[in-house]
Amino acid sequence: MRVIAPAHSLSIISEEIRKVAIQKFEELGLKVVFGKHAVEMDEFTSSSIKSRVDDLHEAFRSPDVKAVFTVIGGYNSNQLLKYIDWNLIENNPKIFCGYSDITALNNAIFAKTGLVNYSGPSFSSLGKILDSEYTLDHLKKCLFSDESFEIIPSEKWDDRKWWIDQKDRAFFENAGWLVINEGEAEGTLLGANLCTFNLLLGTEYFPDLSDSVLFLEDDEESKAGNFDRNLQSLLHQPEFAGVRGLVIGRFQKASEMTDEKLIKIIKTKKELENIPVIANVDFGHTFPMVTFPIGGTVKVKASEKDSKIEILEH
Repeated sequence: MRVIAPAHSLSIISEEIRKVAIQKFEELGLKVVFGKHAVEMDEFTSSSIKSRVDDLHEAFRSPDVKAVFTVIGGYNSNQLLKYIDWNLIENNPKIFCGYSDITALNNAIFAKTGLVNYSGPSFSSLGKILDSEYTLDHLKKCLFSDESFEIIPSEKWDDRKWWIDQKDRAFFENAGWLVINEGEAEGTLLGANLCTFNLLLGTEYFPDLSDSVLFLEDDEESKAGNFDRNLQSLLHQPEFAGVRGLVIGRFQKASEMTDEKLIKIIKTKKELENIPVIANVDFGHTFPMVTFPIGGTVKVKASEKDSKIEILEH
C-alpha cells in the first residue's frame, strides 16, 4: 500500500504513531510505502500542489500498489482537483481511503471516474493504540471482502486527543443511534464531511445525487449553527430531490451539538420530511469509526424498534 499526503503532511505525525500504524497495516498483510513527497511541509502544514499530485499519480500508476491511504485530513485537498489525470485514475482502479478533508477527493474520484472508493480511517488513525478493534473490523469488512455487511453501533466511543496521550481512557458509553425520521431507503452512498462535500457544489467534481443516501458529518469547529447552514446549502441544490435517506455521523463534544439541537435542525427542513434520518452513527471525527464506500450501495431502515444500516455493494 502507498501512503500519500494530499492534505496535511506526514511530518506532523509522531514517530510513535507511525510505528503503531505501520504495525497494524502489516498485521493486515499490507506493506507500507510512503509517497516521495509525503514528509514535505510548508507554512500551511502541507506541500506544493505539484508534490501532492505527483504522489497521487505515482500511487495509481504503480502496478505494485493495490491500496492508497492518506496520511490524515487537513484543509486543501480540493486544490488538487484541476490537476489530477482522471483517465489515469479510471484506468488504474485501486482502493483509495481517507476521511475529513479527503472527502473532496473521495467524491470527485467517483464523480469523474465512477470508481468506488472509501471514507474511513487514515494512516494516522491506525496509530491509535487503545480500542481500535471496531475500526479495524469494519475496515476489513469493507475492504477485504465482497460480502454485504451491517454497520453495528460501537459499545463505547471517545473524543479525546489520543495522539497526545495514548494512555487516556476517557471513554463514553454509546447510547446507540438517534432515529429522527423513520423510513427506509436504498441508494448510492455519497458524502462524508459536510463542509468539505459542499466545496464541490456547482463544480464538475460534485457527484450525481440521483437515488442517493447521504452520509454526513462535521468536526469540532461545526457548532449547531454552522451545521445548520451548511446542511441548508446542500438542501438548496435542485438535485437534492434525488436523495433518498440521510445518515449523520457522531458530533464531537466541542461542537456543543446535542440530540435536541440536531432534531430541531432536521425537523425544520421540509426537504427532509419524507426521508429516513439516523444520527450518532460511528463515523466522522470521533473514534472508533466505520469504513464505507463512496459510490457503493447502502440500505437504511430507520425505526425506533429496529434500525438497520447495511452496506450492500462496496
